[in-house]
Amino acid sequence: MTAASSASPGPRRPADAALASLGHAAPAPDPADASAHTFPDGGTWRTEIPSVEGPEALATVFKEAGRLDVPIHRISQGSGVWMLTDAEITEMVECCAERNAELCLFTGPRGTWDIGAATRSDSGGGGLRARGHDAVAGCVEDALRAVSLGVKCLLVADEGVLWLLNRLRQRGELPADTTFKLSALVGPVNPASFAVYEQLGADSINIPSDLTLEHLTEIRRVSRAPMDFYVEAPDDLGGYVRLYDAAELIRRGAPIYLKFGLSKSPGIYPYGAQLRDVALGSARERVRRGRLVLDLLTRLGADGGMSPLGSRLPGPLRRFTADADHREF
Repeated sequence: MTAASSASPGPRRPADAALASLGHAAPAPDPADASAHTFPDGGTWRTEIPSVEGPEALATVFKEAGRLDVPIHRISQGSGVWMLTDAEITEMVECCAERNAELCLFTGPRGTWDIGAATRSDSGGGGLRARGHDAVAGCVEDALRAVSLGVKCLLVADEGVLWLLNRLRQRGELPADTTFKLSALVGPVNPASFAVYEQLGADSINIPSDLTLEHLTEIRRVSRAPMDFYVEAPDDLGGYVRLYDAAELIRRGAPIYLKFGLSKSPGIYPYGAQLRDVALGSARERVRRGRLVLDLLTRLGADGGMSPLGSRLPGPLRRFTADADHREF
């Protein structure tokens, strides 16, 4: 499946013909709802397998992807750089490079693992954000270590950390082709906040899977930054299953990463060997969920427009201007 692979004049909606024959045809899509944006390669969508926590899970994902013919643009991990050894990171970098997939590792620490009690309250407190200078420093240290080992994409869950990493990239202390991906657990829910994260330095931005299709169109009217979207969300993000929305997610949300998550599966962060069976089993099933989405897109004539494998950069994005005279506290 490539940008030129679909001969269909446009995607159809599920059961269009059958429902139309019964007098229940869906309203025609409004062309004004469609995104005007693409990735730099001209593609409108890419794929991502999330929660791949180490080399063994990564090998499992690629083996299953080969068996089911699931193309993978990006692999992401959730436990964090600090939960992996140098040897493990290097193995993951090399494995992804061999398969033309981008590797994205999370920066940590984060508030949900910190000593503060607020994140365990009903309100959730500060959530994943980095608490205090030391936590910020840990996230930056993770970033510096990861890029030194060849990682080119970093997952970030704190606005301040994102801003600091972007400034390091602007100053050349992180490679210019390093990309920053905003975590789903702090994702914006309106166009204004989405645009702010783009300006802070995000190169792709997770938005919550409970946003409506109209919300995606609203965001696309103010920003072309790539979206990351769980077609199936894990339970701690709501457990939403939106397979039948996949074609419309692409039409309205492009450029977009379709993330093949998994509901009804135990959380595995921070990952360790005690969770091995769950991690490997869920890794295989995430790939299978991806196959279900790809098959559905094919049946609906909406499988065209996928970026070529190996594509990873987002294209030009808008940024706040860094203050050259900024003084550290």
